[in-house]
Amino acid sequence: MSRSTQPELDALITEATVDCYNESECITSFYTILVDNLAVPFQSEVLGVDVTVTDVDLTEAGQITAVCMRGSATQRISILDLPLPTPPPEGAEWVDLGGAAGW
Repeated sequence: MSRSTQPELDALITEATVDCYNESECITSFYTILVDNLAVPFQSEVLGVDVTVTDVDLTEAGQITAVCMRGSATQRISILDLPLPTPPPEGAEWVDLGGAAGW
C-alpha cells in the first residue's frame, strides 16, 4: 500500500483536530471521520487468517478498533494494528492519520 506523504498527513491531522481541545476530543474526532470515510466492509488478513472488516468501533477506554469477522466469530483489533489490503479501501488515508498522530 502506498502511504500518504507527510504534507498530506499534516493536512488531514489539521482537518481532524481543528476544533479539539484535548486528546479525548481528538480521538473522538478521528473515530467519527473513520466512520464517515472508511469504506467497509473490506477483506484483510489478521494473523494469516482472512477476515472481513465490517465496522469501526470506539471502546470505553478510547481505543479505536476494527471489527473483524470470519464466519460467526468476531474479533476487535486496534485500527492501527490492522493490515490494510492492496489496494486499500477508500478512506484508508485516515488510518495513516491515526498512526502519524500517535493515536
